[in-house]
Amino acid sequence: MSIIKDDWRFSNDEVKLITKVILSGESSSMSGSINKRFEEKFAKTVGAKYAIAFNSGTSTLHAALHSLDVGYGDEVIVPALTVIADLNVIIAQNAIPVFADVNPYTFNIDPKDLENKITSRTKAIIVVPLYGLPCEYDEIKKISKKYGVKVINDAAQAPLAEYKGKPIASLFDITSFSFDATKHMTTGDGGMITTNNKNTAMKIRKFGCLGYKALTAKDGRIRNIKDIFQSPNYSRHDDIGLNYRMSEFQGAIGMIQTKKLKKLVNLRRKIASQFSQVIKNCKYLLPQETSKDMKHSYWTFTVRNINNNISWKNFRKKFKEFGGTGIFASWKLLYQEDVFKNGNWKKRCPKLYKNYRHHVCKNAEKIQKQLFQFPLNFKNTKSAQKSIIALKKTIKYFD
Repeated sequence: MSIIKDDWRFSNDEVKLITKVILSGESSSMSGSINKRFEEKFAKTVGAKYAIAFNSGTSTLHAALHSLDVGYGDEVIVPALTVIADLNVIIAQNAIPVFADVNPYTFNIDPKDLENKITSRTKAIIVVPLYGLPCEYDEIKKISKKYGVKVINDAAQAPLAEYKGKPIASLFDITSFSFDATKHMTTGDGGMITTNNKNTAMKIRKFGCLGYKALTAKDGRIRNIKDIFQSPNYSRHDDIGLNYRMSEFQGAIGMIQTKKLKKLVNLRRKIASQFSQVIKNCKYLLPQETSKDMKHSYWTFTVRNINNNISWKNFRKKFKEFGGTGIFASWKLLYQEDVFKNGNWKKRCPKLYKNYRHHVCKNAEKIQKQLFQFPLNFKNTKSAQKSIIALKKTIKYFD
């Protein structure tokens, strides 16, 4: 019998590889080889040429902005409905966040509103395939090309999602992934940036590892050149960088998890399909509108409740009473969070943000209060049945 609590997610394979790292004495990606192997495996799995491992899916976004030279006074367009990490890294670069509205049926960034928000100061666009659903990438690529503005694809919730038969990591110069504990695959905390551009990969890797000039696009190891590295005449750093490296321990977990990724994503897809069948004839629960061109990877199964007579709290309460595992709410919109409303974020650069005013995103404000997120991180389809049955009973209760 396994002593691992989450034995559907972790196995003895992770334990063995972590043990191997411990015995090797090489726990840093600056000297060990596991992270390099992990990066190569992950890049191949998601359809990219280069991959650079980080300690979180937030530091990946920070590195992405740095690689595009986003800085003081530059504008970065970001969907109002997304995790606060997308906002925090913009502020960290002393850039100006510009909020774009969402499509009320897909919950993803609205390309039309995105284009309306572009100005001569726009330096980058962050798009988020929310809950695992690809964005309208063709429209976004047209806008990017038209205005010469680069796109950061924040695919934290969307590993192995596809758009028109292509993995979404192949569509833009920069795609960011997260490996925190809630994601399809996990290293506890952690993240990865993928790119097909060698220069971009180099700049990103250096930013995540203190700007060491010996780093390459495909290799984060530098302590294997000690004869050069330890010379008093050697200048080690040729670029600005922070310490955002992933440890070899996390890399060991990530290496094994990547091998399981397809299986883990497909399991969520199967369970999401069962949820879809339950709400098929429910007139007030609307799932994300998914075209045939899009292959959803389902971080969660998320729906809108458009019945104003059924409160969010009461629906969740009844769902749990019927045996469901629970329902998560959406984040508040970025500009609705306390840290944004109270102005604490402006302390980063008071002069720049003194007269800042944000746009109101009406669609996002409306649907944010209506979203139900059903977790899909079950061991198998059988263990999801309590929640499936609970949803059937809850819908019947409120009909």
